[in-house]
Amino acid sequence: MSMPFTKILKFIAAIAVCQAAGLIGTIFTTPAIPTWYAALTKPDLTPPSWVFGPVWTILYLLMGIALYLVWLRGWEKRDVKVAMSIFGVQLVLNVLWSYFFFGLQMPSVAFIEIIILWIAIALSIWSFARVSVPAAILLVPYIIWVSFAAYLTYAISVLNP
Repeated sequence: MSMPFTKILKFIAAIAVCQAAGLIGTIFTTPAIPTWYAALTKPDLTPPSWVFGPVWTILYLLMGIALYLVWLRGWEKRDVKVAMSIFGVQLVLNVLWSYFFFGLQMPSVAFIEIIILWIAIALSIWSFARVSVPAAILLVPYIIWVSFAAYLTYAISVLNP
């Protein structure tokens, strides 16, 4: 396989893995939005429901590009393996938040989980920065959005005991 073709495959795979996490999350999210979620008391800063899809699609795209930039540095390198492993853990935690919040409809459990997710994202940024600073920077919008999502999750859990 030629080198440019290998890079293209890695790029597609990195984007696909991240977008797949988003799609898995929608399995739990989509059915709950018009029913359970619509009936919840939400904090004043809650964006309209239609905002979440485009924001998450962009975030998963940025995550995929970041993953690709790290992967390009060579899977055989220890720092790359560590960074990609931590990233994989946070991706699983990302999906689990959707499961706890929308699937199980347990905002208080989802809040605890999102704190763990936030720590995993921070560790991903730190480990990515050791391999590729641009990759780490691409994860900054993600941790900012998850910080906001943590606020929303906490507020929803308090407003809907």
